[in-house]
Amino acid sequence: MIGGTLRRIVLVVGTSLALLSGFVTVAPPAQAAPLYGHDISWPQCPTSVGGFGLPLPPASTQFVIIGLTKGLPFTENPCLASQVTWTKTKKTHGYAMASYPTAAQLSTYGSRGPWAATSRAARLSNVGYAEAKFAVASMNRVGFRPPVVWIDVEPRPAQPWPSSTAAQQRDNRLIVEGMMRGLRDSGFSYGLYSYASGWAAITGSWRLPGVPVWATAGRLDYPSEALDRCRQPSFSGGRVYLAQWYDDTRDYDLTCEPYAFTPLAMPASTLSRSTADFDGDWNTDLLARVTATGDLRLYRGKGNGSVSPGVRIGVGWSSMNALETPGDFDGDGKADVLAREAATGYLWLYRGSGTGGWLPRVRVGSGWNGFSSIVGPGDFNGDQFADVLARDRVTGYLWLYPGNGKGGWLPRVRVGSGWNSFSSIVGPGDFNGDGQVDVLAREAATGYMWLYPGNGKGGWLPRVRVGSSWNAMTAVMGPGDLNGDRTADVVARDAQGNLWLYRGNGSGGWLSRVQIGTGWNGINSIF
Repeated sequence: MIGGTLRRIVLVVGTSLALLSGFVTVAPPAQAAPLYGHDISWPQCPTSVGGFGLPLPPASTQFVIIGLTKGLPFTENPCLASQVTWTKTKKTHGYAMASYPTAAQLSTYGSRGPWAATSRAARLSNVGYAEAKFAVASMNRVGFRPPVVWIDVEPRPAQPWPSSTAAQQRDNRLIVEGMMRGLRDSGFSYGLYSYASGWAAITGSWRLPGVPVWATAGRLDYPSEALDRCRQPSFSGGRVYLAQWYDDTRDYDLTCEPYAFTPLAMPASTLSRSTADFDGDWNTDLLARVTATGDLRLYRGKGNGSVSPGVRIGVGWSSMNALETPGDFDGDGKADVLAREAATGYLWLYRGSGTGGWLPRVRVGSGWNGFSSIVGPGDFNGDQFADVLARDRVTGYLWLYPGNGKGGWLPRVRVGSGWNSFSSIVGPGDFNGDGQVDVLAREAATGYMWLYPGNGKGGWLPRVRVGSSWNAMTAVMGPGDLNGDRTADVVARDAQGNLWLYRGNGSGGWLSRVQIGTGWNGINSIF
């Protein structure tokens, strides 16, 4: 990133003439012809306006990526307008810096976003959203509308990311999520710029396979290492579109494959605290099957605890006797559905399109009629892949089926016994706020609701009773965060067909419940 330029102000003697002229002459791979370009920002501004006066790219550059900020969020590149004018005949992208907020920024921007600012997680997410909106305002001011805006996630000495604990790294992820949503809501494609060690330190090596990547090879005098970044797995698991290297004069970039600098496919929502954003609008949804017809309906969440009227997204689902939303099970960045076929016991993966529809289904198991409950809790064992919990109908054993991140399985592990005493088992996500996914289980004999906190390694912490009288509910499901405060919730239907939102308080308890629907007795599966 031009951050590379920030890290090097003094020119180094001996830089190759080819680099100083702006390009390295390298024969492109036979299978593709990379484009060669540069990224620029405020260090290329004159010293009179606070830049370093570094040279702009040569006129022959094939593309340019323009930095929108002056090294930190909520600042503007002071010569953004002139740089946009200079590149008007070039293929261009933009990039914006992400950073953890100061106390003043958290106070100022913590409520300026789409999430309800009633939790720290929501306020951090809103700050990231505001960072994106500030960058968008800068682009609007100068009439710059690039097809893609990259989010620069790297250490910022002037405003450091807290990164000494896993909890801090999870907080950092919320900032990045907020920026992604802010760009998406403004109509921009987006991607991530970073490098493996920086990404690991800041986010804990967060996997985002559906989000495009611009990867840097660091300080080099030739582009072969940058080409390697095109071929190697990226820091976040996303597809690499651009790679970079730099010296003391310029940052150099290349495309990893033929690319026309058109908008990238809009990544689906990451929503790290939910497994049920099915249409990719960053709001948690509900799916439901109609008893009379077998139709599958999508009830789009509005982000405030309510849902829109149902829309039919499938027919013939009466043949399935178990339905669950595991999250992104096949690693394409889009939420999926698992369905068990009653006649065969086959388990089918219905791959979500990320926009409320389907890609072709894939069979991912057989013999699943032996289970009386199938639950998608999210990432239960801490490897950042979506997992499944299944209860054996006969023994009551609870089995963990770890997902492999590609739509298949790793070897199953028994993680519990005696689970036949529960009449409902749901995976709401992280219910107690410790960063690990949990399970809620209703005890049939008593109606008690028990929280089984996950330990993040495929096991449990001591269970805690979190409710009573839950036998009055005819259906219970855990969608994740339905009301937009970045804490996990539960949805339940009573005998009269009323649908209730039980709002989690983020620490293993409840806020007051809210009725969000009526007439739900015509539904025989809510998930």
